[in-house]
Amino acid sequence: MRKVLLYVLIAVLLVGVAFAYMNYRNRQMSPPAEQRITTDGGLTVRINYSRPSLRGRLIFGPEEEDALQPFGVYWRLGANEATVFEFSEDVSVNDVVIPTGSYGAYAVPGPDSFKVGINTDWDRWGVSEPDYEKDLVTMMVPIEQLNERVEQFTIRLGETDKGVKIICEWDDVRFVIPVKEI
Repeated sequence: MRKVLLYVLIAVLLVGVAFAYMNYRNRQMSPPAEQRITTDGGLTVRINYSRPSLRGRLIFGPEEEDALQPFGVYWRLGANEATVFEFSEDVSVNDVVIPTGSYGAYAVPGPDSFKVGINTDWDRWGVSEPDYEKDLVTMMVPIEQLNERVEQFTIRLGETDKGVKIICEWDDVRFVIPVKEI
């Protein structure tokens, strides 16, 4: 009986160590980041996400070309956990009011534009798709082709005269999500 218990304990320990190593490895390859901005009007936008790297791969493209993130397929807008947008007060995105709070964000890439969704389902591992019935807003945003490649997925925030722009860049693609103060 003691031998069985010892073997079970060793197996549990090995599984735990393997899980911890894989979690650490993923976090090193796609480190967490936070962006925050407070506008002159008092709106604070905070974004928590993880930053995967290009590492010589095709990022956005057709599935048959082995793109990491194929056109038409859900993307968690980063890596690891779901990307979280947090608004300190009610805002408007694509003419839809988003109440104060935290939200999951995702995208579905396309060759000319990305579908971007903001969803109430935010506290989850990012690879699993959200419940789309919990989307507060979905919108198509045009992409801009960049002349230089961006090695690591980056989200930047900029203040506009009406609110904040969320600027997403990776590989040779940039797209902007406009957020308006109400």
